[in-house]
Amino acid sequence: MASSLEVENEIADINMTPFVDIVLVILVIFMVTATFVTQGKIPLNLPQASSAEKQKEEQKPIVISLDKEGVFYYEDVAIEPDALEAKIAALDATDRTIILRSDAQTPFEYVVKIIDTCKKYRITSFAIQTADRR
Repeated sequence: MASSLEVENEIADINMTPFVDIVLVILVIFMVTATFVTQGKIPLNLPQASSAEKQKEEQKPIVISLDKEGVFYYEDVAIEPDALEAKIAALDATDRTIILRSDAQTPFEYVVKIIDTCKKYRITSFAIQTADRR
């Protein structure tokens, strides 16, 4: 009878190590195959420039986009102009860069409005993203 109790105890104890190993392998596979969020989800026809420079990676820049209808986007999310100004006002002006992405067909007044808003809140580090002609 004692031998049947030992067999029951062995079956009742499940070794969790292989389970944890499998879960971690699945997690790694998921992380490797997952699609990462990329900038530029908004389809824009960027103007071209031959003097385009790469952005230095100091701190993640804030991306403001404008489509050809004049709709503003803050980090790829549509936003009203007043709310955009509030977001710009809340930024720390000393170490943030604003990247302005605008469709080539966007009326220039919208671009000027964003630049004026940046200057109003003393954000002087901004760039206009263009497509490379090369």
